[in-house]
Amino acid sequence: MRKYGKVICNQCKKELKSEGKYLKEGCFAVDYTFGYFSRRDAVRHRFDLCEDCYDRLIAQFAIPVEEDEETELC
Repeated sequence: MRKYGKVICNQCKKELKSEGKYLKEGCFAVDYTFGYFSRRDAVRHRFDLCEDCYDRLIAQFAIPVEEDEETELC
């Protein structure tokens, strides 16, 4: 959740470390609009997860996430 210049984990409510407008720790940010034929046609969901909550979420997956090493970050 992003509010008043802060980023707060939607799961555990932890405020993520930042310096000015730059985050100083990992954040899994979702901004997704459901398309036609879904149960949520044209509904937009936005949320942020800290790395700990993200790790707990993906640990539940039946099929592991695909992981690749990036050589450059944006």
